Amino acid sequence: MKFVLDAGQRLFGETLHRLLAGADTPAVIRARAWGDPEPCRALWRSLAGAGVLAPAVPEAAGGAGPLPVELVTAFHELGRHAAPGPLAETAAAAELLARLGRSPGDGLAAEWLPRIAEGAAAVSLVLPPAVPYALDADLADAVWLVDGDRLCEAVPGAVRSSLDPARRLSPVTAGTVLASGPAVRAAAEAACDLGTLACAAQLVGLGRRLLEATVEYAGARHQFGQPIGAFQAVKHRLADTLVGLEYARPLVYGAALAYGSPDFPRDVSAAKAAASEAAYAAARTALQVHGAVGYTDEYDLGLWIRRARALHTAWGSPADHRARVVTALTGA
Repeated sequence: MKFVLDAGQRLFGETLHRLLAGADTPAVIRARAWGDPEPCRALWRSLAGAGVLAPAVPEAAGGAGPLPVELVTAFHELGRHAAPGPLAETAAAAELLARLGRSPGDGLAAEWLPRIAEGAAAVSLVLPPAVPYALDADLADAVWLVDGDRLCEAVPGAVRSSLDPARRLSPVTAGTVLASGPAVRAAAEAACDLGTLACAAQLVGLGRRLLEATVEYAGARHQFGQPIGAFQAVKHRLADTLVGLEYARPLVYGAALAYGSPDFPRDVSAAKAAASEAAYAAARTALQVHGAVGYTDEYDLGLWIRRARALHTAWGSPADHRARVVTALTGA
């Protein structure tokens, strides 16, 4: 099935692409890896001004949503430029708050959703087992943990190393209880699905950027008097990478269109499994075509390769999501 964005959705994506292209995200990533969070915060403010998270927040709370297709379009560009920060986590937190806000007397949604919509707040949300660590707790305005039927403030522990140096992961322990009851568990499940969809969109955008860079390199580097892209083995590898991404992309948009339906969890898992494998294959192709230079710290492509490996299992591994699809289809 072919999904075609309308004019407004295309403009939204193009605007974000131009903003991120001019933001020098490799420099932002390196600054983050070296312990300087300020460039990341500045980028976050720019993205907020462009309305990146507004599609995740209901209109009644000051956002523009729920608009899952626009959210996927935004996260495709965020992945394409490897933008750092707890972006998917904040989108998931918006979904959780929106659903909790339907409960009488809940004040969390009223307090936080408008701030998320306008980009004044970033939330690092921990949703075990899919999201076991707090991402970038030091950048977030709030760190929350869903512990069964409880939503708690989370107390981050020591930062753990990550393959992607711009992803700072912290184990957490439960602190003050913010909300409790069966509604928390149901809202957390919905939030996890939306965060997974956002991650899948990032992966497709990331894979696209890796493929673009690899095609360009294959056309510029010469061996035996011709571009290496003219060699049959390289052509086949690039073609296989493109096919994987082209299969993953409609699954991601198809899942976005299924938002609110009983099939949404199943479709999200199908999209995440396909996007993880497609982006990881794009990273492997990029590394094989570029050679060792592709993994050096000085070469920007290495940042994308490391992000692809980190997001491959973020928000649930491909195996976890394939099992979920099988269960949904067979009832086993």
